[in-house]
Amino acid sequence: MRIIDISQPVGEGIAVWPGDREFAQEWTMRMAAGDTVNVAAIALSVHTGTHMDGFRHVTPAGATAAELPLQACVGPVRVVDARDRQPLGPELLDGIDPARTPRVLFRTRETIEEGSFPRDFAWFDPELARRLVREGFRLAGTDAPSIDPVHSQDLPAHHLLVEGGVVNIENVVLTDVAPGDYILVALPLKLTAADSSTVRAVLLDGWE
Repeated sequence: MRIIDISQPVGEGIAVWPGDREFAQEWTMRMAAGDTVNVAAIALSVHTGTHMDGFRHVTPAGATAAELPLQACVGPVRVVDARDRQPLGPELLDGIDPARTPRVLFRTRETIEEGSFPRDFAWFDPELARRLVREGFRLAGTDAPSIDPVHSQDLPAHHLLVEGGVVNIENVVLTDVAPGDYILVALPLKLTAADSSTVRAVLLDGWE
């Protein structure tokens, strides 16, 4: 079995959504200063790097990160090559049986530069979001920073997935991942009041 890390590295300089809080780290204890151990403290947005949107992200009373259904976060997933598609349409789900593979990740970019926020990226056509809900998918993800356009105010794809109970994950790294079937493991932190959570996401290849 091969473990494929599809998470962005989180550290100083990682790009964040324009206007969101930038990542920062400091040391509260340092062995070099005479302390017994090294202890780091961090400040970051829950949307830093690879992250999972909780339903509270777009609805005031929606599920927090801690309340997201963990069944959506672990299990069979299809990686789909969606490069040169703008927007991502419902036809990308053709040939995927959600009863067997209820999760899907879309590769939309050639490469990812973690220190640079992309001003142009592929988003979900609302019809893709509707089909994900209608056919019973549990999770959908993208290597882009959002499933809606960068300047969107009404966020139709987000709302459609939330209303249908479909979890979405953004900023995954699929640069070296071949299209096909894998096992996804992407667990949000158990943040009881936060709208979303950064995640460490991996694909398992060859799992039996």
